[in-house]
Amino acid sequence: MMSRSKALFICGSINQTTQMHQIARELPEVDAFFTPYYGDREVELMRALGALESTIGGNKLRRRCFEYLREHGLRIDDGGRRGDYDLVLHCSDLVWPSNITGKNVVLVQEGMTDPESLLFPLIKRLPSLPRWLAGTSATGLSDRYTRFCVASPGYRDLFVRRGVRPEKVVVTGIPNFDDCKRYRDNEFPFRGYVLVCTSDIREVFWYENRARFIRRARQIAAGRPLLFKLHPNEKVSRAVAEIGRLAPEASVLTGGCAEHMVANCDVLICQYSSLAYVGLALGKEVHSFFDIDELRRLMPLQHGRAAQNIADVCRGLLAGAGRAAREPSAAPAEAQAVFARSRMNGLPERAASGEAGEVRA
Repeated sequence: MMSRSKALFICGSINQTTQMHQIARELPEVDAFFTPYYGDREVELMRALGALESTIGGNKLRRRCFEYLREHGLRIDDGGRRGDYDLVLHCSDLVWPSNITGKNVVLVQEGMTDPESLLFPLIKRLPSLPRWLAGTSATGLSDRYTRFCVASPGYRDLFVRRGVRPEKVVVTGIPNFDDCKRYRDNEFPFRGYVLVCTSDIREVFWYENRARFIRRARQIAAGRPLLFKLHPNEKVSRAVAEIGRLAPEASVLTGGCAEHMVANCDVLICQYSSLAYVGLALGKEVHSFFDIDELRRLMPLQHGRAAQNIADVCRGLLAGAGRAAREPSAAPAEAQAVFARSRMNGLPERAASGEAGEVRA
């Protein structure tokens, strides 16, 4: 009797964690274990000193991740200490723990990435520097993974332009953003408002003129009901005080499903939030710090099959194709294999294209 393959799912924020959970559900033949985000000794030291509390490596978000994993009865291997994994799925390669080096690793795009900062060219030129200094704009630059599953052809182009090897990128779509129409079915009690989704810009040490942003939101609302949804990583007391002072007529929510709020709003105002994609997919009027035409080009595929597509990529690696696919020349064959498996499994016909392939409805 053949032993079952083992896979480690490295989680992070709730968005990243739920995406990993969805992919695991599509791999019932694999023994899945989950861990909050982790790194090597220097990361653990920074966490102990409280220097990571604004990131997915901090204790606050690790606790949220643990709570989710336990609530859903998932097997936990904190820090991947078992070590006997055939496959690793990683939510972000800005930190790379040494105990996954040399393994088949599938990197999964979380959502929207940061704009390229002044540090981005330096990080790209000097790979020995910590990638996290450039924020999520440096996603994919580790080049230590086997495959990188991304949201859309537009994002494939973006990551390749930033320096990711094109033969490693597979366009699969990403869970949580591949079927936004499902968010219309919700029990959020309000409709017809202007929704403002803030970001944790200041908490990750970027500059933000929050007062100007609030005033701009009031201008766009033009007397319509105004609802602020705070980012879960924000300093709540500060944000509530600012809104109360500058937009006293507005309502403020610190919890709840933001996607449902987007589905029920008339207008969505974002900063650097992936929720802009939900708004665009649902035909809302969207305002963002990013160019809207660029967001439309990057828009995640809306086929509802991202988790299945990523699971197909994982099966290819586990079947042995992935070990050969570590060599760039094998990448097109892997794309065709994913396409063939999809046809055999009775899924809707998909197109396979690009140097490492594209899987979509």
